[in-house]
Amino acid sequence: MPITLENVGIAVRDLDAAIAFFTDLGLTELGRDTVSGEWAETAVGLDGNRVRIAMLQTPDGHGRLELFEYIHPDPIETEPTRPNEIGMHRVAFSVDDIDEALEIAARHGCHPLRGVATYEDIYKLTYVRGPSGIIVMLAEALQKS
Repeated sequence: MPITLENVGIAVRDLDAAIAFFTDLGLTELGRDTVSGEWAETAVGLDGNRVRIAMLQTPDGHGRLELFEYIHPDPIETEPTRPNEIGMHRVAFSVDDIDEALEIAARHGCHPLRGVATYEDIYKLTYVRGPSGIIVMLAEALQKS
């Protein structure tokens, strides 16, 4: 059976702030909508499910993020995910210039968890605490093709 990844969905506290962060990093907003109805309740498993959504796409056209902000039921605040927790871990992006990406992230109040590391002269990478506590990995290839 063929299978392809459609998108990664992330619930956020503030949809506009999350869109601003990811579009500043280079993703393109494909569209926004408000979703509700019986079909959404059935698919998601929440009665009265109503969300604002936005679909974003990476510049290469292969990766998509679906960001959603719950209107109903009320969103549930949790502690920000830690790198060693089981479950949804992080979203990772390759960037041409990690320093520029970190400057963009900082303008949104988002900073590395510890610092920037170099992995075997292959990548410079870091984990950034993004909007709504999302862990975002940024990686710059050191050997450009």
